[in-house]
Amino acid sequence: MTDRDDALRRKLGWTGPEETDFEPAATEPEPPPPPKRQVPSRPPVDFVAPDPADSPASTPDPVQSSYREQQDRPAGGFRQPPPRYAPPAGSPRDPGPLPAPSRSEGGPWGQQPERAPARPQRATGPAPQQPGQPGQPGQPGQPGQPWGTGYGPDDRAAAPSGSYADRIRADDLVPARRIPPSRGWRLAVYRATFGTVNLGQGPDEIRQAELEARIKSVLRGHYKIGVMGKGGVGKTTVSASVGSVFAELRQDDRVVAIDADTAFGKLGSRVDPKAQGSYWELAADQHLETFADIRSRVGNNAAGLFVLAGEGTPARRRVLDPAIYREATSRLDRYFSISIVDCSSTMDTPVTQEVLRDLDALIVVSSPWVDGAAAAGQTMDWLAARGLTSLLQRTVIVLNDSDGHADKRTRSILAQQFSSQGQVVVEVPFDGHLRPGGVIDRTAEMSHATRRRFIEIAAALASHFPTQDDRSRDRH
Repeated sequence: MTDRDDALRRKLGWTGPEETDFEPAATEPEPPPPPKRQVPSRPPVDFVAPDPADSPASTPDPVQSSYREQQDRPAGGFRQPPPRYAPPAGSPRDPGPLPAPSRSEGGPWGQQPERAPARPQRATGPAPQQPGQPGQPGQPGQPGQPWGTGYGPDDRAAAPSGSYADRIRADDLVPARRIPPSRGWRLAVYRATFGTVNLGQGPDEIRQAELEARIKSVLRGHYKIGVMGKGGVGKTTVSASVGSVFAELRQDDRVVAIDADTAFGKLGSRVDPKAQGSYWELAADQHLETFADIRSRVGNNAAGLFVLAGEGTPARRRVLDPAIYREATSRLDRYFSISIVDCSSTMDTPVTQEVLRDLDALIVVSSPWVDGAAAAGQTMDWLAARGLTSLLQRTVIVLNDSDGHADKRTRSILAQQFSSQGQVVVEVPFDGHLRPGGVIDRTAEMSHATRRRFIEIAAALASHFPTQDDRSRDRH
């Protein structure tokens, strides 16, 4: 082999003996691996990082930077502890999600995680705090902080808010019981099936139950209702009927009807013709210390309505004056919660002026004819001219058909005209039981339509019941 061949062999990197036929590969040799980066050892477990504000500013330490990079890496090189037992999700003993254990606390079985082998060099700077580690402010496990969902002495779920008794509702446990009907075809079905088919009350019965509940609402102190109107429109009849409704539905209260008509009022004869007492006997008696003493001076009907009659004997004409009225009614206020005052048809009398100073609500009775409606309108204007606007807001207009000959079209027009002024208007139909001169004993003897109208009147008045003590209330 010539020198030229030897030079070519050396150029191509041939290292074998000259006698063999081995030739090297045409690829270049693989470069050596880069040197491994030197990782500092982990700081001790009880290492506390100093406050950066207390240490002077210094240049970044390459070793510390390398340690931070090592800390930011996921802990994939550590052996994971076995999974902790947990109750089924949603069970009462489920404590909820738990945070991963920190490196300083070890695994849930008390095992310490494997550490990387120590390096020749150690980090001299403070170790940064990672989010969620103990010792960081605002994280679970810090001394002085309340135990949350992290590790603590008791890792149970928080107690539910609210009262246990409030969560137990009887409506969800006890089925609602239907009230049996009292009239109509529903009652016929109920009786025909011997009570097995109970369709409940109809819409009209439910509405009436709501009105009666309003009449039975809470009343504090006294409540006085005046009744005014032109003569002959049924003012006394309305007074006795509304008072009887209140007396029947409010059994815990005493209701009295007061005859304040100076023109020989007939309220006593419509409620109790046998009533013996009057204003003068009641005001002159100085030994009225109990309700039994008052009871001997007033009359009553079967509905439980008491009545203080006026002057019933024309032979001894005694004119009622404001002083006698005030003295008698002040004694009645000690024992009666609701008073129905039948006022005079003449609004300018001194007694009527005294009555208006002490009223909480008012009923203006009108006939369903033009002349009666005009008189009722004059009464409203008279009250407005004297500044009794608050009393007008608690006034109910009653269109009373006392003879049964009222035109339906006229009644509807009058009701619309009064209601357009913001007043509550109730139309009372003709009822033979309420004929002039008859005694009003029980409201059950009225027709259903008539009794329903008087219940509506009483409910409209009861909507203004005072719910606080009325001794200092301005009644105007």
